[in-house]
Amino acid sequence: MKLTPRVVLLVAVTPLVLLATWLLSPAHAGNAAPLAHTTAGDVEGVSLDGAATFRGLPYAAPPVGPLRWRAPQPPAPWAGVRKADRFGAACMQKAGLSLEGGGDPGPLSEDCLSLNVWAPQTAQAAPGAPGVSGAGLPVMVWLHGGALIFGAGSLKLYDGTALARQGVVVVTLNYRLGPLGYFVHPALEKDAPTSPASPASPANFGLLDQIAALRWVQANIAAFGGDPRRVTVMGQSAGAQSVLTLMASPAARGLFAQAVAQSPYGLPSHTRQQARESGVRVAQALGLPGAHATAAQLRAVPAERFAELQGKGLSLAPSLIVGDAAMPRTLLASFAAGQQAPVPLLIGSNSDETSVALAFGLQPAELVKKLGAARILVRPLYPGVTDDAELGRQVVRDVAFTAFARRIAVLHAKQAPTWRYYFDHLPEQARRKQPGVAHGGEVAALFGTGDFCACLDTPLTQRDRLAWRGLAQRWVAFATTGKPDIAAGPAWPPDSLWRPVVLTFGAAGQTTQPGFMAQRLNVLIGGLKLVGRARPAN
Repeated sequence: MKLTPRVVLLVAVTPLVLLATWLLSPAHAGNAAPLAHTTAGDVEGVSLDGAATFRGLPYAAPPVGPLRWRAPQPPAPWAGVRKADRFGAACMQKAGLSLEGGGDPGPLSEDCLSLNVWAPQTAQAAPGAPGVSGAGLPVMVWLHGGALIFGAGSLKLYDGTALARQGVVVVTLNYRLGPLGYFVHPALEKDAPTSPASPASPANFGLLDQIAALRWVQANIAAFGGDPRRVTVMGQSAGAQSVLTLMASPAARGLFAQAVAQSPYGLPSHTRQQARESGVRVAQALGLPGAHATAAQLRAVPAERFAELQGKGLSLAPSLIVGDAAMPRTLLASFAAGQQAPVPLLIGSNSDETSVALAFGLQPAELVKKLGAARILVRPLYPGVTDDAELGRQVVRDVAFTAFARRIAVLHAKQAPTWRYYFDHLPEQARRKQPGVAHGGEVAALFGTGDFCACLDTPLTQRDRLAWRGLAQRWVAFATTGKPDIAAGPAWPPDSLWRPVVLTFGAAGQTTQPGFMAQRLNVLIGGLKLVGRARPAN
């Protein structure tokens, strides 16, 4: 057969037409690399499982060299399109410490101030488009836990894909940890610039990082489909403690509209003097002349050496430092005075929070013995509990977590709607092995990562997944509407002083429980007058 010029042209062009049609088809469009414009430059993410994911976005300049122990500075802009397909390095921490608390954070570096964004596939504004006004999606910003000494926003446990598919934009981030994140030393106090508005030098650098990340969200999240006016800041453990501190911090005012605090703890903060004494001991442990070490000497120490420090008095974990612009007063002093941001708050804890105490070597039975004569007052609060180990487990849980959440809720309910929860839904196969949901055990339920985070001792059943999904739905509803109500569950009334109420997540499902542990918690709160002050001097 002889090919005419028209046939030749048709044969040559047809494959190109078919290829273009395939590339532009809806099925393939979901796999196109998502683009977004930030104040520092354009970024290209990846499309995966129905979410547009951007990893390792710098929200501040590397805090290295002269910027170590400085307030975070803006990131340097870049030309062209920056690939955002890999997580940034985790902040310096003891190698392997995160493995027991959520997984492997990957490479460690002092250059670690990055964040990650998950958005529904179709949520983004076009690169260079103006900010979304009124049409953006709610934003959930997650602060990881880890006693302020380990963790990272890149852990599989915190993968934001499942939440993004529910119609929200999710942000996770890294912040400075350990002595590089929370530190006071006489040389740095002399070296730091101050002002009448901020007369004290910075001490909570990790907290300042979180504030910088929230500012980045305000400036950039519209390009990812989010609404900067509907930002919910969330965190667990040290992340929850950070959330409450951000609520109390004048430096964070206006950066978020709502807050979620999962398992915050009632441990006192450090005074600036105590932090200074610890800083001097750190300098000595590094081979420097203690209080006489210079700022230049401290900044010349390799970052890895701070992560390797071991010894009594060298760590401030898991508490913050009172006395800088980020945390001018103790947490409870701010809440008691009504000086915190009047934003809606969702707060609560789990049924076996004592698991974190066991990880640090605390023996509940020994604690009961140390109560001495006070045992006579405590035992009636726990009817039916005769074993000292079980009594100690429940007392530690309630003093450090359950009662603290109730106390914060009572104080904050005067300023804004506050909801309190209690999470006790163990996976079915774990119910005969564990006394309750361990510290952090609800996080996989929130993120929907229980099947692949490698952080659970037992596999999930379909009933487990459905029950845990209920918690995520509540949190998404809260981020979306300002209230944690969903159509498929009971109404969740706000908590208050005179009408205490908790939503429990248990084996029987979600249950509203008025007066939950009310008498017990009231007695414990009455005995916690010292909680909220700075730690007493040694």
